[in-house]
Amino acid sequence: MGIMVYQGINIIFERNNADISAAEAHGMATGMLCVNGQAESAHWLEELFKDSVDLSDEDRAVLVKLFERTRELLASEAFEFDLMLPDDEVLLGERVQALSRWCEGFLFGVGSVYTSSGWPGDVTEILKDITEFTKLDEEAEGEEDESAFMEVTEYLRSAVLLLRDELNINTDGTVH
Repeated sequence: MGIMVYQGINIIFERNNADISAAEAHGMATGMLCVNGQAESAHWLEELFKDSVDLSDEDRAVLVKLFERTRELLASEAFEFDLMLPDDEVLLGERVQALSRWCEGFLFGVGSVYTSSGWPGDVTEILKDITEFTKLDEEAEGEEDESAFMEVTEYLRSAVLLLRDELNINTDGTVH
């Protein structure tokens, strides 16, 4: 997803005074869909805007499309899923901040849908890692930090797909 997509989505949140960034919103959608591949975009929009916002039909359509695209990419076997973050031209510190927010959104999204007690398999470890990523240092700069950022992003891509396999509840309520 390119920078235009990120900025375009971010503007919707700014325009509607949502206290959330595009990264956080995408993280939340991803978290919800990791737990329940049948999750409804309406539930996500409710969580994002707490019903206090009259989204224009156009904004709503763009966000629903993002949610559905995220669902498709998560379900795809082609490993196409990617985190929605600002493009590489954006300062590393800002990208790190967006990544932290994405992780916060993701954890919230998982928690808002997953109600069983106890996590299966490696889920606890992965969620601990993701929680650590919410505390990343936003003063990041230079090549070393740049490559660390890339590593974390790659790890998250894989972790999300692993969590999807571990957590996804089928429509009949059974787990894969």
